[in-house]
Amino acid sequence: MNLKEEKYNRFSLIREMLETPGIIGAFDPKVSDRFVNPVKAKKGLFLTGEGSSRLFPAKRAIWSNLRKEFLMPVITEGCTQAREYNLDDFAVFLASNSGQTKEVIRLVNVLKGKNHKTVFGLTANQNTKLQEFADDTHVLACGKEDAVAATKSVIEQGLFYDSLLRNVRGEKMEGLGTLARLTEEVLTARIDSRITELISRAEIIYFAGRDNGVAAEIALKTNEITRKRSVFFEGTFALHGIEEVMNSGEVLIWVDPFDVDQDKFMECIVKGVGVHVIAISTHQTIFPTIVIPGGGEYAEYLQLAAGWNILVETGVALGIDLDHPKRARKVGNEYVAE
Repeated sequence: MNLKEEKYNRFSLIREMLETPGIIGAFDPKVSDRFVNPVKAKKGLFLTGEGSSRLFPAKRAIWSNLRKEFLMPVITEGCTQAREYNLDDFAVFLASNSGQTKEVIRLVNVLKGKNHKTVFGLTANQNTKLQEFADDTHVLACGKEDAVAATKSVIEQGLFYDSLLRNVRGEKMEGLGTLARLTEEVLTARIDSRITELISRAEIIYFAGRDNGVAAEIALKTNEITRKRSVFFEGTFALHGIEEVMNSGEVLIWVDPFDVDQDKFMECIVKGVGVHVIAISTHQTIFPTIVIPGGGEYAEYLQLAAGWNILVETGVALGIDLDHPKRARKVGNEYVAE
């Protein structure tokens, strides 16, 4: 994708995706400083929200936290199910770009009704219900999104949680300038038209990969951007029975494939079913591969950017209006005061 060609620059979605490198480069890790002591005072951190405000930001935070020396439990769940949990010992962050998501506001009210004192908001808009009801709220710097599909805000939410956990650990968050440059490189990279054609012809797009929010978030964006059905298979779930209902000609996009399982995917999914497996990886795999830079500790941001690029090229090839889905709404379930 790029902003030079009219087939791309007419869409707010693409313009907002391409604002992401600037947002990364300008991100200040100190924005989470004021939340550090309240989080440390609790035994755990609970990250919630709905849709894109939870999938990548929260799951990436959990995944990266588990790769380090134990700090505290960091968990996530949807807001409605979370109403049934005892969160007394948790600092709670609720993310909603609009600040008006019904499930989010409902959970805030439940927690405040229990006199919970560490209820924090994360939003992209000022003067919202979330900001009014939460104990404290961080407002993202990315600005309002015009496209229905959330993009730049998802990345900044991820950066915020990343900075929060690093600040709790006493770690520095460095290298964002390099990440910004690599993100732009990945977003504007040319996608092989043969891959776009395979995806365009498929009735359903499967995604596989780590449960770190990347593949799950791309799967969600698949619905909004390409109007195709999608599903995320965590880890190696695709090898444990689902192949029974897969069909030849379908596509599975595998994000950062496990080296130890590639042969089995080839045997069972490609040769056994006839599904086209496409990899997103830092190196060539045994499958058609979209090769991206490593990214180090920020690799997941680049993987997500690669997924966006694939979906945009597919949506444009299919002639889809990327900004205006027929049914999906910017605020999926908006809070209305009773």
